[in-house]
Amino acid sequence: MATLYFHIPFCKRICTYCDFYKVGAVTLLPQVVDAMHRELEQRSEYLADKRLSSIYFGGGTPSLLSSQQIEGLITHARQLFDCSGVEEITLEANPDDLTKEYIAELKSTSINRISLGIQSFNDDVLRFMNRRHSAAEATESVQRLRNAGYDNISIDIIFGIGGFEEKSLVDTLRQAIALGVGHISAYHLTVEERTRLGIMTQHGEYTPVDEERSEREYLMVERMLHEAGYEHYEVSNYAREGCRAKHNSAYWQGVEYLGIGPGAHSFSGDNRTWCISSAKEYGEGDMRYDGESLSEVDHLNEYVMTSLRRVEGVDLRYVASRFGECEVERILASARGWIEAEVLCYDGHTLAIPTAKFMMSDAVIESIFA
Repeated sequence: MATLYFHIPFCKRICTYCDFYKVGAVTLLPQVVDAMHRELEQRSEYLADKRLSSIYFGGGTPSLLSSQQIEGLITHARQLFDCSGVEEITLEANPDDLTKEYIAELKSTSINRISLGIQSFNDDVLRFMNRRHSAAEATESVQRLRNAGYDNISIDIIFGIGGFEEKSLVDTLRQAIALGVGHISAYHLTVEERTRLGIMTQHGEYTPVDEERSEREYLMVERMLHEAGYEHYEVSNYAREGCRAKHNSAYWQGVEYLGIGPGAHSFSGDNRTWCISSAKEYGEGDMRYDGESLSEVDHLNEYVMTSLRRVEGVDLRYVASRFGECEVERILASARGWIEAEVLCYDGHTLAIPTAKFMMSDAVIESIFA
């Protein structure tokens, strides 16, 4: 199985914290979509004879696409790939794009899952982030999706935001839970150097939260969503029963994928490639790629990283069969201190981080890398 990703890097407004490749020149969108069709044709052999299990429109702001553009790309993919196994086709969307009219158009497409970038239900926080929707619009967009028959809805929220009371996070969590969506992604705000937030931090205009507050807010998210019936199945992701994100789960399980669009990444098992991050050049037909080949050590480290970010953890039997018993012994030796500190759980076959300790995952993973 494999997955297909369409990268739509256009934004009407750039968020304060965003470090993904994006561009504000929305007038380039039609030209880029045309180029995406050409790239689909050119790279149709990348996944060989793999059957697709999911399709994902990410960005940027994919909800800037018209329903015709969305379905056109899906239809083209169906012509080139075996899509008989596709269960989930996701569109990332901004709440203010989801008017009643736009949702009605979406219902005519094959999109069956919506991922909403809400981030907060506090208008002051939204203004700080330079989001272009209000808390009321976020709530209304979920209600409109429901009224139109969309049940598979995910929302993103952000915690660990300096300069705001923790009550704003509590209120956001309560509102998210009250909406009853099947999936919630909760991310800690990260200061990236090249972003507006990074510049503000350098100039002393923003102070990140300290580690104590980070942990306190993380545990607040963990407790409130757990009590509301959400399973914490990956570091940043929570789902009600049957609502895990199929597309993202495939990434974490090492499934191959093809990325289409400027800045999109692809993975074919032993190689990773990424396209030029320039919407203008891409739209003009300049589809240059960089790439890297993965060694056995790379494969092992990626397996450790993605597995320890998930509740299932590292399957040491798989490690033994794929990489050898010596790697199992090395991993267990590296993990001993974490096991004694109860940051890692070991049952004889698997190593997993308890969800309450997921905030420490980066340190644990780095210490176990080959």
